[in-house]
Amino acid sequence: MSADKEFPKIKYGGSSTKLDKSQLEFMKLIEQQNLERVTKLQRVKRNNLITAGALVTSVLGIYAYSILSVKQEKFLDDFDEPKKVSN
Repeated sequence: MSADKEFPKIKYGGSSTKLDKSQLEFMKLIEQQNLERVTKLQRVKRNNLITAGALVTSVLGIYAYSILSVKQEKFLDDFDEPKKVSN
């Protein structure tokens, strides 16, 4: 990098400005709103997972029931060709 494209150096520590009381209150308000948002999203995610689990269980149950019911049908097992009638 050339000298004119270098990033400015940041000094941490002594020259930091103190935050006003209003700024601190605003930060606490934003933090509280963010915490509420996160808990709401976690609740929605949990409910979505429960719904997905119920749907998958239902679909697998219906599939298993239909497979078992088709296996129990015997009317096609004894299918013989009709005998020819000769006159």
